[in-house]
Amino acid sequence: MTDEMQPGGLNRSSVITRAPMSDDIQRLKIVDHDHVWHPYASMPASVPSEVVVEAHGVRLTMADGQQLIDGMSSWWSAIHGYNNEILNEALVDQISKMSHVMFGGLTHPPAAELAERLVELTPDPLNTVFFSDSGSVAVEVAIKMALQYWSGVGRPEKRRLLALRGGYHGDTFMTMSVSDPVVGMHNRFDEAFPSQLFGPRPGPRFGEAFDDIHIAQVEAMLREYRNHLAAVIIEPIAQGAGGMWFYAPAYLARLRELCDQHGVLLIADEVATGFGRTGRLFACEHSGISPDILCLGKAMTGGYLSMAATLCTREIARGVCAVEPGSLLHGPTFMGNPLAAATAVASIDLLLSQPWQEQVNSIETWLTAGLEPARSCPSVADVRILGAIGVIETKEPISDSVQAALVDSGVWLRPFGRLLYTMPPYTISETDVSTITEAMVKSLEVQGACDPGGTPSAPAPVASRQILRHG
Repeated sequence: MTDEMQPGGLNRSSVITRAPMSDDIQRLKIVDHDHVWHPYASMPASVPSEVVVEAHGVRLTMADGQQLIDGMSSWWSAIHGYNNEILNEALVDQISKMSHVMFGGLTHPPAAELAERLVELTPDPLNTVFFSDSGSVAVEVAIKMALQYWSGVGRPEKRRLLALRGGYHGDTFMTMSVSDPVVGMHNRFDEAFPSQLFGPRPGPRFGEAFDDIHIAQVEAMLREYRNHLAAVIIEPIAQGAGGMWFYAPAYLARLRELCDQHGVLLIADEVATGFGRTGRLFACEHSGISPDILCLGKAMTGGYLSMAATLCTREIARGVCAVEPGSLLHGPTFMGNPLAAATAVASIDLLLSQPWQEQVNSIETWLTAGLEPARSCPSVADVRILGAIGVIETKEPISDSVQAALVDSGVWLRPFGRLLYTMPPYTISETDVSTITEAMVKSLEVQGACDPGGTPSAPAPVASRQILRHG
């Protein structure tokens, strides 16, 4: 679907020449610099933030009139693009009835409808839904469920978690404790974390043949610690912020078998991968498995409002509620928010009403072709694509000049570490994907990281040593 075909879309010919920013915008930038803390940024920020004034289709309109193609989907969430008429209508319709009401002792149609959609769409036997207000909290809830379940079935000693290198599960304390302990973003807080177990990054790559040797260390850990492990937590098929790594579906299928064999729950963190990003509605479908607990978020509301959900089986729910006080002690103020729930229902219905899988497959094809030139860059360690995700991994950290070069090319991406990646809205056109990929390769030339005349380099080695945090 092109920008011209989607609600609120703008075509490339509508790009506005940059204009001087007004005094109001200049003041806004000063206030932002002096007072506003941005994600993973210093205070004050070393690099000033760009000012967005509007967003339509796949484009962000900046304060100076420039338009940028959003290759980030606002961190995986805006799968339908911006200012979608159907989602706008759902939001307006709901706000005219009720913007919010406490969820304790009360319910409402949007929450019930959303729960019904999620139970219908996710793998059996996931059939109970706990709503929260962010992906990190959805994972926190999942961990609480796992720990309380084992207490409820008379095994309170099962309190530890097994996570995998390269994983990222959020920025709250328990989620930090199961994110990568070495290359992750949270090692400054190590001493405050509970002790968790870590196995090697899952492998082999997506599309490569799996052998039991690839999961041998994790199998040994499950065998050794089975009496103390509550759950294994994993991002199915595609690890996100911990390294943008894609691995073989057979690995996850075997992990499901091992968890069953050793009496350990499986938590699937699909906050980033849910709702089609990897080419399946949920990444677990690549492996044909169902977890005991499933975490969803990000794209659930189409990027309009923050909302998340944690689903579990009826068996898990019974175990959780078998221990005093007979309930899961968690209840966010905005749990089941009607505005977010109504928008999520509309977003899910919109996704399913369209040939989303065909579009994601097309994006994968366009990204594969567009990023191919990066393979010849001597300073590029790897190029990998899965569904609507395209990644260039460099051998050295990406400089701030790359971000500026991308903006100059009319593209908004947010590189981090050695990763330059894109996950565009599903409504994006082939022309716009081509613009994104060309900008990605060109930006590496600006950094001096790409000489198209060079020879392809081997993928960067993946660390695989076992880590037991805090002994």
